Amino acid sequence: MSGKASDYKLFWREFRQTFETTGAVLPSGRALCCELARHVSGNGRPRRILEVGPGTGVATEQIIARMGPQDTLELVELNDRFVATLQQRLETEPAWRQAAQRVRIHHLPVQQLAADAPYDAIVSGLPLNNFPATLVAEIFAKLREVAAAGATLSFFEYVGVRKLKSLVARRDERRRLGLVESLIGDARKQWGFGRRCVMANVPPAWVHHLRYD
Repeated sequence: MSGKASDYKLFWREFRQTFETTGAVLPSGRALCCELARHVSGNGRPRRILEVGPGTGVATEQIIARMGPQDTLELVELNDRFVATLQQRLETEPAWRQAAQRVRIHHLPVQQLAADAPYDAIVSGLPLNNFPATLVAEIFAKLREVAAAGATLSFFEYVGVRKLKSLVARRDERRRLGLVESLIGDARKQWGFGRRCVMANVPPAWVHHLRYD
């Protein structure tokens, strides 16, 4: 089975078994991953990069391709099977193996991450619209805490996902979705400097870019 087909199969299984933390039936497409990695590259100085919720590593692949020779990458993944897949890719795939000494995997919730130093670029693949609003607030607070001054955060959400869910949701679920929307909106209002709609993805997705002061 090809690597891409294997990723699809694993994503589908994890979606069925752990919907809240997986949040997608298919891995993100290349166009979405490239947009998420847009602000990873720096000006030649060593950069610390953090990816939260890398899944099977489709966005990680684009991050590694943009890393400078002295950049380091830390991956935070909660799902056991995804962690095993990431480790296997670091051990077997040529592009990943070249960067393996500068990549570290943390198998834990991002809230428990003990950062050695601030990060210059953060990429998140977490399905925020699936989480309780309190958890979304904790995640945003943690990412702000570990970000260096001027660091970027790039994350995505599927186009129209909250509106679609609200059409069939009960009152408490609509309230949760409204709170999550407010949290994302507040973060964009305070730190946002751009967003892009990636139509070449299934489903289409918004990528939001923040820069912390």
